[in-house]
Amino acid sequence: MNILVPNLGSTSLKYQILEMPAERVLARGRFERVTDYREAIARIPTADPAVDAVAFKTVLGGPRYRGTFLIDATLIAAMEEYLPAAPAHNAIYLAAIRAFSEAMPGIPLVAAFETEFHSTIPEYAARYGVPAEWRERYGIRRYGFHGASHQYVSERVPELLGRPRETLRLVSCHLGGSSSICAIQNGRSVDTTMGFSPQSGLENATRHGELDVFAVLYMMERRGWSVAEVRQQLAREGGLAGLSGIAGGDVRDLEAAADQGNQDAALALEVFAYQVRKTIGAYAAAMGGLDAVAFTGGIGENSARLRSRCCQGLEFLGIRLDPVRNERGAGDRVVSSDDSPVAVVALATNEELIVARRAYKLLAATSRSGVG
Repeated sequence: MNILVPNLGSTSLKYQILEMPAERVLARGRFERVTDYREAIARIPTADPAVDAVAFKTVLGGPRYRGTFLIDATLIAAMEEYLPAAPAHNAIYLAAIRAFSEAMPGIPLVAAFETEFHSTIPEYAARYGVPAEWRERYGIRRYGFHGASHQYVSERVPELLGRPRETLRLVSCHLGGSSSICAIQNGRSVDTTMGFSPQSGLENATRHGELDVFAVLYMMERRGWSVAEVRQQLAREGGLAGLSGIAGGDVRDLEAAADQGNQDAALALEVFAYQVRKTIGAYAAAMGGLDAVAFTGGIGENSARLRSRCCQGLEFLGIRLDPVRNERGAGDRVVSSDDSPVAVVALATNEELIVARRAYKLLAATSRSGVG
C-alpha cells in the first residue's frame, strides 16, 4: 500500500510517498511559497508510484478525535468546531483535505491527529481547574501537540541507546518555529507543554507561550480589542518575535542579532533556553528520574549553541554534554559525554513515517473487517 503523507505549513507543502508496511520512501518533495494547495497538489506525482491513500497530520478535533480515523463529514465538522483554538493549523488542513478530496476522488483520506500520542497523559496532568461545564461540554483540557514527532522520538531514541523503551524516562524536546516538550515514560506520553491549543507552553517563533489569561482580558478591556485582534497579536506577533522585536522570531536571526549586540534578541534566547531547562527539570521530577533527553526539530537538531544553553546548569540531574560531539557531529547521535548518567541525543524527526504507520494500521484493519 502506497500512502501519501503531506506535511503542511502556512505557505509550504512537503510530502513523502511511503510503501507500507515496508516503510520504503518512494518519493518525496517540498514546495515553498504555496498560495493555492490545488496547484501544489497537482505537482505531486500520484500516478507513478500510484497512491492508494492520503494521510494527514491533523491537529485538533476535540476529545472525540484523539486517534487515527477515516475522514468523513463528522470529523470535518469537529475540526471546524475547534478552529478557533487552532486557527492556522486547522484551517490549513481543512483546505488541504478538501483540495485532495477534489483532486483524488475515491482515494481514502485518513486523519492522524497530533493529540493521539498524548492520550495516555494521566487525568491529573491533563485536567484544568476550570468550571465543570467547560470540560464536559466544550472539551477544555490539555491535549498536547507535536504528537507524531514525540512518538517518533520515543521509538528512535531507544534504538540509538540500545535500551528497551519500557525502561526509559525520556524528555523529548521538539524545538523549532513551533516548540514543545514531552515527558515520555515507558514509551508513553505522561505530560507535555502544549495544552488546549498549540499556543501554550514554550515561546514559539511568533506564538506566545505560557501566559496568565487575565493579562489578555486586561488588555482587551484597556484597549477595547476584539477577540480577532488579540488572536492576531498573540499568534503572529508574540513569542520570540514579541520578546526580541525581530519579525518572524527565527532563532537563526535572533542568534545573529545577539552576536551583533542586540540585547532584546539575547534576552529572547535566554528566556527560551530557561523555559526548556526548567521543563526538563520538572519532567524529571514528574517521572521520578531521568535517563535521556532528546533534541529534535529544526532548532533542536541543528543548533549546537542552543542545545548547550538548554542543558547548562542541569549537571545536577546527570546531564553532561560533550562539547566536541555537540558541535561537530552529524546525523542521529549521542552528544553527551561517556560519563554522563543521562544520555543526550540529537536527531532528525520523521513525522511522516509515524503518520504512515498509523494510517496503514487503520486501513489494514478496515480492510480485514470489510468496512469502507
